[in-house]
Amino acid sequence: MAEMSITRVVTGVNNERKAVFTSVGTPRFAAAGGMDIGNVWGTPDDGSVTVGKGGSDEPVFAPFFPEGTGTRLCVVHWPPAGAADDADSDGDAPDSEAAQPGLIGAFEEANPGMHTTETIDYGICLSGEIYLELDDGQEQLITPGTIVVQRGTRHAWRNRSNEVCTMVYALCGAKWADS
Repeated sequence: MAEMSITRVVTGVNNERKAVFTSVGTPRFAAAGGMDIGNVWGTPDDGSVTVGKGGSDEPVFAPFFPEGTGTRLCVVHWPPAGAADDADSDGDAPDSEAAQPGLIGAFEEANPGMHTTETIDYGICLSGEIYLELDDGQEQLITPGTIVVQRGTRHAWRNRSNEVCTMVYALCGAKWADS
């Protein structure tokens, strides 16, 4: 199965306070760590989100993982088993970091794919299948129509199939609580 085509439609308000389409097109996709990631939309981490005439038509994606009150919406095309290993070995780490600031640094060197972030992530599988692995080795197969609520846990995504898996993720900044 080929990667799913994604179109982003953005709305806003014009000078007469009338709802308008401000942009229709394809989000920017960039390879990072073997994945193909489309940055759909992101809001500032400092709580300065506005809507209406003063709202920005430019999404925020630096850093990749939101902090504070920031949000990010992205589409990830996870390559089939083996393809990600090939992409990771081509020395693209500096380019990946430039394309998706803070993403590659979140991954553990000693445990490829494993990472933990201070975010609440909503993941929706659109096509293909992928395994969600937790830090103790537990796994859950994620298939189209499955929605994952990831609450700051250490995890990895593993595509063991022969086809691309397309996931949509909404990432919301959160704070870690020990009590």
